[in-house]
Amino acid sequence: MSSRPGPASSPRRSRVAVPQIYSDLRGQIVSLALEPGAWLSEARIAEQYGVSRTPVREAFKRLAEDGFLEVVPQVGTFVARIDMQSVRDAHFVRETLECRIVELAAERIDDAQRAELRRNIRDLEIAQRGGDRDAHFRADEAMHAMLARIAGHQHAWDVIQEAKAQLDRIRHLGLTRPGRPRETVLEHRAIADRVIAGDAKGAVEAMRAHLGTVMDVLGDIAEKHADYFAEAGIEHPADPAVREAVGAGDPA
Repeated sequence: MSSRPGPASSPRRSRVAVPQIYSDLRGQIVSLALEPGAWLSEARIAEQYGVSRTPVREAFKRLAEDGFLEVVPQVGTFVARIDMQSVRDAHFVRETLECRIVELAAERIDDAQRAELRRNIRDLEIAQRGGDRDAHFRADEAMHAMLARIAGHQHAWDVIQEAKAQLDRIRHLGLTRPGRPRETVLEHRAIADRVIAGDAKGAVEAMRAHLGTVMDVLGDIAEKHADYFAEAGIEHPADPAVREAVGAGDPA
């Protein structure tokens, strides 16, 4: 009687698992659920998803190519620290595209979209008052995606999302600053009010001011969370548990 391979050894399962593992880990890195410098174990993640190490290794490879993971030979795989130049580049791309998007949105918005934009601002306010940073971030993202759709360039938001992933780690850190969630609500409302009024020039000014706030406090954030940044020059953790795992044949 022939035996059939279990789910963990199925080639098809491995192919399906790679995008999921990649997406899950990327989301955790961007949201800082996995902090810069954190050590990742291939074996533990493979066990978590019920797969072999092969799809985990492939997901790690993609994340490393994207600048989210760093592989240190004979030590392990770590969440990459935040690179300042990558953040500045991401901001440049985002500001360039979103200022044009909001200009077009103000020129093209219709009544149904005005109502949708107002509902989004209410969602953002509810999340802010409830202290729900995850819901706040989702509502924030939803408005920017909505503006791209209203402008007639929905896929431009996909480009922006891809470009701004490193910047998003700063944005998550920024939301921990006292008063920042409330400031974000006010900035979003200023943008929405101008788009709804059809004020293209004012909408661009409001968007530029909103996007610029994170860069204005970048230095303070980097100083407060120096161990999260590549420029800090901090070595990877020599945690005995990491060394023991590496020595036991679990390098990442």
